[in-house]
Amino acid sequence: MKIMNCPLNGPRNISEFVWGGEVKPMPDPARVSDREWAEYVHIENNTAGVVREWWCHVPTSFWFIAERHTVTDEILRTYPAGEVFKSRVEFSAAPKANEEKK
Repeated sequence: MKIMNCPLNGPRNISEFVWGGEVKPMPDPARVSDREWAEYVHIENNTAGVVREWWCHVPTSFWFIAERHTVTDEILRTYPAGEVFKSRVEFSAAPKANEEKK
């Protein structure tokens, strides 16, 4: 059985978690093209070695960051996202092409 340490709930069976993608810098939603935004959301680097990834403990919906070696699948460290992200990013959807700005 593989165990992952949840920063909120302690060691748990890996089946209680889902992977949420790589931690990577978010482009400015107000200035990025649709193509660049799609690449940010859907394309992963798939690096061989240590990567930072989003993980969610499903029973509690707690999102956190794990450092994992992708070759050995060893989880090296887990920690709350607040250690990296100090504030929330607030943004609104861009107006549609046929809508006027107010």
